[in-house]
Amino acid sequence: MQTYFDSTYIWGALPQLLSFLHVTFMVVGQSVLFGTILGFILAVLKLGTSTAARKIANGYTTILRCTPSIVLLFLVYYGLPAIANNFGAELNHLSTSIYVVITFSLQFGAIMSEVMRTAYEAVDRGQYEAAVSVGLSPVQAFRRIVLPQAFVVALPNFGNSLLELMKEGSLAYTIGLVDIMGKASLIISNNYNSHSLEIYLALSLIYWILSILIEQIFSKVEKIFSKGKLVIKTT
Repeated sequence: MQTYFDSTYIWGALPQLLSFLHVTFMVVGQSVLFGTILGFILAVLKLGTSTAARKIANGYTTILRCTPSIVLLFLVYYGLPAIANNFGAELNHLSTSIYVVITFSLQFGAIMSEVMRTAYEAVDRGQYEAAVSVGLSPVQAFRRIVLPQAFVVALPNFGNSLLELMKEGSLAYTIGLVDIMGKASLIISNNYNSHSLEIYLALSLIYWILSILIEQIFSKVEKIFSKGKLVIKTT
């Protein structure tokens, strides 16, 4: 490995890495979509009256949140084909990205279930009861009173979870997915491990910019919806 530092490798690697950014966005976007749906279902079970459903949902959340991302990734990647094989199904032909999306959807769903549950419980129950008492239906009271306030409460945690998902998603290269992290590894391998520092700095630069942009977007969105929340509280 060469010992000198050459900044030109940083700028040379950026276009190559950015050309695979759409893969990262695809994985993150689909994981957020399916994970949010799963999180909503789990949150409903946690807030429901069924003791068994609450225990199942809480147990799922605890197990998934305590499992390291890379361990869960390997369990899904190697476990699902093995299980399917016992039932006569063949999954080895599936794209690597499918296993990655499944993994992070399961993990993101566990996180979002807690985000949604705590956001819902943060809204004063009295507001819902007051809305129903003045003639709104339960659905209208939830949509007009509870949901807007819970949405504002959930936004910061949702944004933080999205950032974590984007960073954890870089582990997908360990099972062969070529996203920006996978491309960085390929560039380093093709360079016989020379100038690895420059390549990783270029990769870090992309993640830094994306993280800052996401933080700024969520900050602005939170300010916009917080105004609406203030109007609800003062009316």
